Amino acid sequence: MQVIRGLHNLRDEHRGCVATIGNFDGVHRGHQAILEQCREQARRLALPVVVVVFEPQPREFFAGEQAPPRLTRLRDKVRLLGEAGVERVLCLPFNDALRSLTAEAFIRRVLIDGLGVRHLVVGDDFRFGCDRRGDFHLLTAVGAANGFGVEHTRTFTIDDERVSSSRIRTLLASGNFAAAAALLGRPYRLGGRVVPDQKLGRTIGVPTANLPQPMRSLALQGVYAVISELPDGRRLPGVANIGWRPTVGSTRPVLEVHLFDFDGELYGERLTVFPCAKLRGEVKFDDFAALKHQIGLDQRRARAYFFQHPFLKNDDSLPLASAPLAREAVTLDSSAGTPADHDDG
Repeated sequence: MQVIRGLHNLRDEHRGCVATIGNFDGVHRGHQAILEQCREQARRLALPVVVVVFEPQPREFFAGEQAPPRLTRLRDKVRLLGEAGVERVLCLPFNDALRSLTAEAFIRRVLIDGLGVRHLVVGDDFRFGCDRRGDFHLLTAVGAANGFGVEHTRTFTIDDERVSSSRIRTLLASGNFAAAAALLGRPYRLGGRVVPDQKLGRTIGVPTANLPQPMRSLALQGVYAVISELPDGRRLPGVANIGWRPTVGSTRPVLEVHLFDFDGELYGERLTVFPCAKLRGEVKFDDFAALKHQIGLDQRRARAYFFQHPFLKNDDSLPLASAPLAREAVTLDSSAGTPADHDDG
């Protein structure tokens, strides 16, 4: 996999390819179907597959904080595209210069002079250019005149509904991780590198691994039962808060993970975190004592969830909920090591 940042980094050896253009946020099963179309043509023409993406995504450029949250940061998107058989990613900075290009100028600079596209796969509703004149029909006409084919993407549906990034965001926000995984083709994941923080969790016996998250709005926010994959491949259950930590304050969103029955240092290591069930939303408590009490309840509910939904620690399958957990609190029977329902008032 090769990542090319900007048109100025294109070289003669990059010319000649089968290409597609889009955000590819999440690289979900609909995207995977598009990439399979590209691979079919790439095998026929004996050419590499290139995906053209933008950074920031166009809606982020225009809408700023009002843009939809991302499903994947750029590094994860690139990894997933590589796993789907893409040889190169051309990442174009979406700025005033790019958005000012006419549709014809974009085709000439990016597709013809830059990539030397031999075949292009795009949606038949794809629009581009400062004048919004760029569409499937214009691409087809220019392609016929310049020796490259244009093919529209096949619609990919599940349960008679088109798979889309927005549909997945809705499922994640509603706590339906099982349905989101079906559309993604894999369980949804978060991750990052563990950094030192205020270490407040240690003072109450709940040490956490803190993973800063991108500043843009989050697809998830709240407290979750999670499974974390360590660098050595081990998968451990736990509980995590995703968000801004309103009680203690934070200058950027953080993924805070408490691993059950784990004793070790993780600073500097990368963790992959799979949310499995939503416990509650993020709340600002009046004081640290109230937060400590709620953390205890969250831990018991998460432990109970994994007791009721066991998972194989060396298997890819995960116990993914289809809705947020009910609000009933759960405690553990210490004599038996099993969870028991308990009314905490």
